[in-house]
Amino acid sequence: MHAHNPRLLALVSLLLLLPATAPATPLAEALQSCAGITDADARLACYDRLAEQPGADGDIPATTPRARTLALPGGAEARGSDPARWSGSRIDAVWGFAPDSSRYVIASHRPSYLLPARYSDRPNEQPFSPLAELADADRVELDSVEARFQFSFKTRLWTTDDRRWGLWGAYTQQSQWQVYNDREGVSRPFRETNYMPELILSYRPDLSLGGFHWRLLNMGYTHQSNGRAEPLSRSWDRLFAEVGVERGDLVLNARVWHRIQESDTRDDNPDITDYLGYGDLTAFWQQGGHSYTLMLRGRPATGKGAVQATWMSPPILGPLRAYTQVFSGYGESMIDYNWRQNTLGFGLALSDLY
Repeated sequence: MHAHNPRLLALVSLLLLLPATAPATPLAEALQSCAGITDADARLACYDRLAEQPGADGDIPATTPRARTLALPGGAEARGSDPARWSGSRIDAVWGFAPDSSRYVIASHRPSYLLPARYSDRPNEQPFSPLAELADADRVELDSVEARFQFSFKTRLWTTDDRRWGLWGAYTQQSQWQVYNDREGVSRPFRETNYMPELILSYRPDLSLGGFHWRLLNMGYTHQSNGRAEPLSRSWDRLFAEVGVERGDLVLNARVWHRIQESDTRDDNPDITDYLGYGDLTAFWQQGGHSYTLMLRGRPATGKGAVQATWMSPPILGPLRAYTQVFSGYGESMIDYNWRQNTLGFGLALSDLY
């Protein structure tokens, strides 16, 4: 049996003293949420978190900081350098698995960033589809340096009372902008913009495997396209499953996906899985406020794939962090899915993966 915890006894006593006719307060709702947790350790941790939160003049706060920070767009507070306030779990923080988290939230999803300078050693001046080759006259002379930016967010649409299940809607948009290209007839165009809405069902398994804690199981649907007409149209739809495990400051994510086939007359890129494969692996690690990610994907049967590595500094101006991104392989964007290149970009990021 667990030893009696003074903070737990104080909180339970406070709950019992609340008048039965008094309207529900955020504190009372949070205490009731903790009381509904069936696992003893998780329930005790929930009470401990409430007891440790500082309030005005030492009193217990009327609202829970967790609900406020998780609901902030961009997730800067929810993804701060001190994950201990989120029961030590980065996955719990990002996916709102804490039992006292807000039921409906808006948070960052994938990293949101701006790279004013992104260099490519092999710009794709003549994108082509397997269905329609472009003539030499259609070649566009591109700068090897362009700007790239991405914003990404998600919102929880539904969740259970213990927050172990959740349904999320997510949206990510990424653009490549030839902002430095002032050649005659070019006029600094947006070279490519990709749109990716997602619907995700999340679950917290809470199992331990070889020293890692399995805290994420996602299943969902993804649509990705560039919204262009033939012969530059690119799109695909996927069903996916994702698992996430963590150990200290290390988080590992693995995804597998199945492409939903289109009819031959509608498929702009029938060979896209030859280049992007059927899944990816991502490792995230944070140390001293610096965070690093490594992503791998590919299809061994074709020998094609990609690797991407990123670095983010601690915050340097409010929530903004210095950001570096390195990519090598196929599929940096939809228009480049079958084009191999090496790129290097520098800029600022507003939110991280975890």
